[in-house]
Amino acid sequence: MRTANPVLSDRVFEGVRPVTSGDVMTVDGTVNKTLIALFLTMISAYWTYGNPAAIQLLIPALVGGLIVALVTSFKTSLAPYTTPVYALVQGVVLGGISFMYESLYEGIVTQAVFLTFGVMFGLLLAYKSGVIRVTDTFKRIIIAGTAGIFLFYLVAMIARLFGASFSFMHDSSPLSIGISLFICGFAAMNLVLDFDRIEQYAKSGSAPKYMEWFCALGLLATLIWLYIELLHLLSKLRGRD
Repeated sequence: MRTANPVLSDRVFEGVRPVTSGDVMTVDGTVNKTLIALFLTMISAYWTYGNPAAIQLLIPALVGGLIVALVTSFKTSLAPYTTPVYALVQGVVLGGISFMYESLYEGIVTQAVFLTFGVMFGLLLAYKSGVIRVTDTFKRIIIAGTAGIFLFYLVAMIARLFGASFSFMHDSSPLSIGISLFICGFAAMNLVLDFDRIEQYAKSGSAPKYMEWFCALGLLATLIWLYIELLHLLSKLRGRD
């Protein structure tokens, strides 16, 4: 049940004590918790988007969201409390980023939102209908590719600290657009791995109820990554006009 999502990693799930009685995690429960988390994220993002001064909170919110996710990964029983906090904090991040993109390209945020939800529901349908099968080979490819993407981002960030920059990551050249399409593809496929992880763990019948909130946090993290990558891709396409 491996996944490239660090939040929904094997280490985290192996450290959870199975329950033998009482309420257990279900797929429906996880869906409901994810919808609540999404609603909180959108409310927070909408508020930040409508208050440009709140963009000053972007960096603190980014750091705060990372801390909340790490704390939740090490103490999963806190998920019912930390997941709503994570959703609100990440909403600030998304609202600030969306405002900056919208100021450059009018209408780009609406396009990115519809694309993100369209990809999510399309992949969920493909997964549930068996069109996409999560095999061991599929998992290995997505996990390895995702690890490579984040390593690439890390190298780019370090290079930028020393005054170097990879211009092909931000311009509107065919190479740059191709790279963004590639990254968006892997972000989307990570959603499929998350769906599989949640379904398989719920089927075990031994996961505690609070893991619904934890899985909602992990799925939300992947959706946020996909949304940001789609914004980046759309901005490159707009830059060619």
